[in-house]
Amino acid sequence: MKKIAIIGRPNVGKSSLFNRLLKQRDAITSEMAGTTRDVKRKIVRVGDKEAELLDTGGLDKGCELYDKIREKSLEAAHKADIVLFMVDGKSLPEDEDKKLFYELQGMGKEVALVVNKIDNEKMKEKLWEFYEFGAEDIFGISVAHNRSITALMEWVYERLPDEDRVAEDAKEEDEEVEAEFEFEEIDEEEDYFEIDDEEVEEDSVFAYNDKIYEHNPEDINHIKVAIIGRTNVGKSSLLNALLKEERSVVSSVAGTTIDPIDESIRYKEKQITFVDTAGLRKRGKIVGIEKYALMRTTKMLENANIALLVLDASEGFRDLDEKIAGLVDKHHLGCIIVLNKWDISDKQRYEEVVRELRDRFKFLSYAPVVTVSAKTKLRVEKLYNMILKVNDNYSQRIPTARLNEVLEWSMRKHPLPAIKGQVAKIYYATQYDIRPPKIALIMNKPRLLHFTYRRYLKNQLRQAFDFEGTPILFKAKRRGE
Repeated sequence: MKKIAIIGRPNVGKSSLFNRLLKQRDAITSEMAGTTRDVKRKIVRVGDKEAELLDTGGLDKGCELYDKIREKSLEAAHKADIVLFMVDGKSLPEDEDKKLFYELQGMGKEVALVVNKIDNEKMKEKLWEFYEFGAEDIFGISVAHNRSITALMEWVYERLPDEDRVAEDAKEEDEEVEAEFEFEEIDEEEDYFEIDDEEVEEDSVFAYNDKIYEHNPEDINHIKVAIIGRTNVGKSSLLNALLKEERSVVSSVAGTTIDPIDESIRYKEKQITFVDTAGLRKRGKIVGIEKYALMRTTKMLENANIALLVLDASEGFRDLDEKIAGLVDKHHLGCIIVLNKWDISDKQRYEEVVRELRDRFKFLSYAPVVTVSAKTKLRVEKLYNMILKVNDNYSQRIPTARLNEVLEWSMRKHPLPAIKGQVAKIYYATQYDIRPPKIALIMNKPRLLHFTYRRYLKNQLRQAFDFEGTPILFKAKRRGE
């Protein structure tokens, strides 16, 4: 599939054009220079043809962060087949822009000079100043006013292969990706949302390895993994280590990642989509564009299955870490706690840290803990198989007979307590949904099921079945509800 890269200096309208071509608000846009930092990739349809559209960071120089953004953008431009080189029509042509434009032309790429912010007929006079680039293909457009973009897209369309050629290229790309990612196997309080009362038909489930799964292969085999944590704990470094390539911009500047960046791999017949999210700060310190980043992160968590909660093992845990962990609990995600920056092999130190972690994060007691160093890639590969295991547990369905067997034994061992003389009875239990496992407890008086007894029953289920890494949700209901 052909790649189309949109590149240029900061604030020329690259992300706005990206959103316009996608016909949706995907990239965050603002007047602040450096809003886009990582390269965003999306499939765009141009007429009856498809291409991969790349939105890049601004080509600027200065601090360490801007230098890395520039490096990533140029790398994307060099790998692209078609380059839309954007400039600001309200400013004068820059010598640095001309130099880069000539370099891309010399590489034999299809390059169009896109002069943005030509908002009206009078502004068209400014377009003549940009002919000194010597570009064969020059387009004066206004993304904000949707002017003259059709001519640009017709130019792009002519340079894309026909549909059958696209399909052939995609097949070759998939084979390359599968070959690249064949890894060796390595021996604050929130209210819960209401759970839908939907029964599952018998023929919509299937059994495998003594576990029962929903008969929806697309969902089960596609695992959406969110990488979350506060700023500067190493989330982008972890994503790069997992992908074995420098996908996200990494710098010492807190809040480097703004847009959530997603990338998919194939591993053991599963598709794993990793999403590197913006680092979260205390609410009082969230300013400007970071408010949009927080909104995107929250929306992404709503669609995720598993969270990699990244904590900095080189320093003590903070209250903010607990609040971020609370988001995992709130969205009922499977979870793996990743202690990053763990460059020591001290068993005593490990036990002390895990004790503190379990004490502070009691609501994530089910989450396994992995120590890694994203920088050196130490033990990062352990995460692949662990993600698959947590997904299995997150997607499993316990047979009703076995579930009630454990429930009956648990109630004999520790009967339901009477509350103010009223006796509650649990008649039976049935699992009605997965991802995460959701269990309905059919009772005579649902309101009398105390949260401590819920916790007791969950612990009994965890002892009887493998629910490592996944929450269990209970719904107390009357007969016939």
